[in-house]
Amino acid sequence: MCNELHIREQAERKEEALSHYAAKSKSSRGRISWEEPCPIRTCFQRDRDRIIHSKAFRRLKHKTQVFIAPLGDHYVTRLTHTLEVSQIARTISRALNLNEDLTEAIALGHDLGHTPFGHIGEQILNELCPEGFKHNEQSLRVVDLLENDGHGLNLCWEVRDGILNHSKGQVDILGEGWADIGTMEGQVCKIADVVAYINHDVDDAIRAGFITQNDLPNSVIATLGSTRSQRINALVCDIISYSWAVSGENRGGEPSIGMNPSMLQASNELRQFLFDKVYRPSLESEDAKKARKVMQLLYSYFLKHEDKLPYEFALLSDNKERKVADYIAGMTDQYASRLAEEISQ
Repeated sequence: MCNELHIREQAERKEEALSHYAAKSKSSRGRISWEEPCPIRTCFQRDRDRIIHSKAFRRLKHKTQVFIAPLGDHYVTRLTHTLEVSQIARTISRALNLNEDLTEAIALGHDLGHTPFGHIGEQILNELCPEGFKHNEQSLRVVDLLENDGHGLNLCWEVRDGILNHSKGQVDILGEGWADIGTMEGQVCKIADVVAYINHDVDDAIRAGFITQNDLPNSVIATLGSTRSQRINALVCDIISYSWAVSGENRGGEPSIGMNPSMLQASNELRQFLFDKVYRPSLESEDAKKARKVMQLLYSYFLKHEDKLPYEFALLSDNKERKVADYIAGMTDQYASRLAEEISQ
């Protein structure tokens, strides 16, 4: 019945009304392995659904964003961060007449490879692994290989490109690194990621007592606003205005997602403030020191006891260090702490 209704084909035809710069699902570069198209969903819609139904996505609710084991109920987790990025990115894409389905798929999958314990977890694995560790590369590895019992999710090239290139490090400076992203939707997700974390991390830092509202730079408040809602609204409106002016239909400019200079400067100033007053100090907290011990213990233990790895990791053809990193990176904070305690007994 669905095939007879040509639902997917209708959705693909609707995409022809999108911006000239939007990625069209019918013109996707395809999947790693060919699959029969879904009769209902475009390939980007299908990828979004696969990500949402993945185990890695579910585990994000128990992974730290910045603060480890906070006592309050309102701290951001990797899952709530991901949902905020998706919301911001979809708003921007919709306003710019880009492909909202592709944007959503990239946003929902961009942090699937993040470690337990937030930034400290990524830092430790990067120190321990001979090949290094970056969460954006691990996110791609999750969807290409680790999910679905080692078969991966077989996502489209455009989604995989956006996931891989949303970040070049733990925290990116706004206005850099666009050339590596293959779609405008991927650029939107990268900038939405930064807009989300520089704002919700301020709220969490105040909640945790690292800073107060009065500590925020006056120049940032004057440009972006004094509340999270004001700042996000100002940034999203500016991104849409700037990107439309540069990349709008028949404007002749190079397609680009960005901000006007004053907003860009304020955003990077807020980001640097968080780095100095929140991110770096949080890495030296007692909870972070405990997390470091947990990560080091797990890594050392499984290197010596490869036979203790779950079967789906043991079957991977990569080297032992890679298997161990894959296993640990996929853990939630709670599971990693509990497993380390069991090992140490």
